[in-house]
Amino acid sequence: MNALYPPHRIGGAEKSVSLLAEGLARAGDRVSVATLDDIAAPTIERLATGVEVHRFPLDNIYWPYGKVVIERSPVESLRWHLRNSWNRRAARRVGALMDQVRPDVIHCNVLTGFSNAVWSEASRRDIPIVQTLRDYAVVCVRTSLFQHNTTCTKRCAECRLLTFPSKRASRQVTELVSISHFVDAKHREFGFFEGVPGRRIFNIIPDPPRDGAPTRVGPLIFGYIGRVEPEKGIEVVLDACTRLERPDWRLRVAGVGLLSYVEGLQRRYPDPRIEWLGFADSAAFYESIDVALISSIWPEPLTRTLIEATKFGRNVIAADSGGIPEIADLPRRSAVYPAQDSAALAAAMTTAIDERDDWRQGGVGRPDLLAAFSEEAVVAAYRDVFADAIAAKAAT
Repeated sequence: MNALYPPHRIGGAEKSVSLLAEGLARAGDRVSVATLDDIAAPTIERLATGVEVHRFPLDNIYWPYGKVVIERSPVESLRWHLRNSWNRRAARRVGALMDQVRPDVIHCNVLTGFSNAVWSEASRRDIPIVQTLRDYAVVCVRTSLFQHNTTCTKRCAECRLLTFPSKRASRQVTELVSISHFVDAKHREFGFFEGVPGRRIFNIIPDPPRDGAPTRVGPLIFGYIGRVEPEKGIEVVLDACTRLERPDWRLRVAGVGLLSYVEGLQRRYPDPRIEWLGFADSAAFYESIDVALISSIWPEPLTRTLIEATKFGRNVIAADSGGIPEIADLPRRSAVYPAQDSAALAAAMTTAIDERDDWRQGGVGRPDLLAAFSEEAVVAAYRDVFADAIAAKAAT
């Protein structure tokens, strides 16, 4: 289960969950997905991929996953998070689905909107629980461990209060999966999932289509793709561009964000070499750039962007945030810089411009690591963890 499932997509979690579900179905498993939608009553879809999707209405005061980012008042946000801290009604809906489907194991991903009360519904029915951590929603109401333009070194009173029900309940999880060692360590640092066995399993990153794009000449084209918001480091990128002394570069920004914020950035950084694309197809975007910039200043658990860029043959300049350094050496050429240091990013970009012929040549620096993102490897790893969870539950 996951908060969203395609065609709804806000971040990488929805794509990762759908690719895993489809891979498990191809491997012969029966896969039923519970997800949320902006609907009045539950629906069921039986997809050609073999996946059965159960869509539920959100039991909360507003739908937070629209394509347009809407600013909410502090009171509205607090009411939403209070209900989400332990949403019994939403969990009971999922419990009824468990009674109907009778799964051998329940695989929880992002539970925002359902709430972690789902764990208790599964535990009551003696169903083994595998929880995959794809963000910090279990320990942080903002899901990011990031506030006031800095990474949280300790949790605020709001997060401690609103995640209090989940802390003890996290012991009900049978097996814990994290997409990076960093995100696993952060949750355990705050006392969650005490005694729960854990392991790292990457996301499936399918091989992209390759049309033999011609080698470019002229200015080096840097690319940023993702949400246009402060924690993604877009301002560090834009400030770095103002520090570039050479003129022969371009920046393409693909992604959406709060309209007032994006328009403010465009006014502050009017350089005509910066192109604002809005929402863009990822394949077309990667084919149109030379070097990908992975600039998150929040402790990103593990970015899909770096792996996708590598598979599209693009080298990478990446911030040292969260789990990003664990895979930074995937491409043939890469550079890592301190996340909030725009001067260091500008220096790395200048090196890439100076050595543009080399940086335009794609390739893989760690084929062994890249192989861990294949459907075969990820599906096999999850089938192992599911089997271990079933065996552990049977032994209790």
